[in-house]
Amino acid sequence: MGFARPENGGGGRFENRSLTWYLTCRTAVITFLLGGAAVFYIKGATQKHTILPLFILIAISYFAALISAIALRYVGQSKYFTQVQIFWDLLFITVLILLSGGVESVFSFAYLLVIVSTSFLLNRRMTLLAAACSTILFGSLLDLQYFGYLSGLNLYRSLPDGQFFSVIFIHSVAFFLTAGLSGTLAERWQRSEAQLKKKNIDYADLEKMNRTILSHISSGLMLVGPKGRVRSFNRAAEEITGLELIDIYDQDASMIFPGFSDALSVRNFPVRRSECHFLKSTGEKMILGFATTPALGNQGEFLGTLITFQDLTQLKKIEEELKLADRLAAVGRLAAGMAHEIRNPLTSISGSVQMLMEGRSVNDEDKGLMSIVVKEADRLSSLLTDFLNFARPKLPVKKSTAIAPILNELKDMLYSDKRFDKISIDVLSNPEGIMASLDRDLFFQILWDLSVNAMEAMEGNGILKFSAFISEGGDPCVNVEDSGPGISDDIHGKIFEPFFSTKDKGTGLGLASVYSVMDLHGGSVSVNQSSLGGAQFILCFEGEGVLGEE
Repeated sequence: MGFARPENGGGGRFENRSLTWYLTCRTAVITFLLGGAAVFYIKGATQKHTILPLFILIAISYFAALISAIALRYVGQSKYFTQVQIFWDLLFITVLILLSGGVESVFSFAYLLVIVSTSFLLNRRMTLLAAACSTILFGSLLDLQYFGYLSGLNLYRSLPDGQFFSVIFIHSVAFFLTAGLSGTLAERWQRSEAQLKKKNIDYADLEKMNRTILSHISSGLMLVGPKGRVRSFNRAAEEITGLELIDIYDQDASMIFPGFSDALSVRNFPVRRSECHFLKSTGEKMILGFATTPALGNQGEFLGTLITFQDLTQLKKIEEELKLADRLAAVGRLAAGMAHEIRNPLTSISGSVQMLMEGRSVNDEDKGLMSIVVKEADRLSSLLTDFLNFARPKLPVKKSTAIAPILNELKDMLYSDKRFDKISIDVLSNPEGIMASLDRDLFFQILWDLSVNAMEAMEGNGILKFSAFISEGGDPCVNVEDSGPGISDDIHGKIFEPFFSTKDKGTGLGLASVYSVMDLHGGSVSVNQSSLGGAQFILCFEGEGVLGEE
């Protein structure tokens, strides 16, 4: 145990602990020495007159130890308290020597114990002072015995000159040598303790810094032990997954993160880059990108597998949107070249067949076949028109427009269409007066296309709901919901691709055109599960807000 010096700022917890050990050991030593001496004198035939004083000294030492222990609890700076304890012990030993035979006492070595204790409790100067006090007290006792002042205590009335000086010299040299050696050793010990304490503080600061870095790093970090159980989980990992360390600590990592199972099974081969799916407790599906590396100790022993991971869900979504935009651009370039090459011959064919139909020599059967040709040519021409509108949509002329009147106008037009006779149409706007920067004609067209798709999905019978609202980001949005069968997960990511359709006669350009128009507006379109049971399309525009609000 190290002892801190008071003058070097070592007072406080370490010094109080040293004093506690000192007081405890002092009581034990006194009990052992005085108790053993009293038993010896009881069984012996001489010096029985010292038995009672020894027991009195034992009682006094216990009482002093009790007072010191109580006082130690209330001593803030224990430097002076320690000095008092040392001086008390020197006086106590002097009285003990006085009662046990003076120069013939066997307890004179107890001064050395006090001097050694002083070197660890105080500094070298105080240790030399304790040695000097021991020499003075012991010498004074011998002086009293030498001049015969202790004859009433049945001690020797006088001492020979040679014995007196030799005892004084031997004890003085022993006291000061002990003070010098113990002071030097104590200083080295204290210096080593101070250096060790500094190193411990440095390690504590380093550990604190490491914990701070781990808690603020943006990537999730998880340490999985050799047995495949979670041992560490930083703050970013908790934010990404929605899990907390207290809930998953020492749990099987492969059960919580099934996507990491293969990487954990081969612990000596790190995974540089991989991806997996993760299902949060809220039901949200995530895509995690992760890498693994073996965690090794100082001796190269395997401590576990360190897994770093990030949430790639939004990045993957953006990546899919970019791929879709590239495909749309490629289709647009193809359409621009092919449409004109197909439309001109198609117009010539349709016109020629119509002229042939007007001839008198054409019978009814031939006219029927020719009408089929004209009808299919018109359908191809309409398809080319839709194709061109999708491939090269006109640039929107955006103006500040109220959304509610457009939804009400759309509702009236849908009710006038016989295909919507059995469909209940609801229009909501919360709050009223929502404005958006958009091209009114293009916006009306994509609402119409979504309505027709919903009608066909519901097979002409169900509920169609339009609602305008302000998103959390402050952008005006429109919901288009239906009570149809909805969109299955396996085709969820394909519905905005050109030429993808689940209908037998569908062109697959309707939703692709919706996506293209919203992209030209700088807005977004997304699809979710509707509360009505079918699909929910969310159209969001940039800018504007609620009329009358600043």
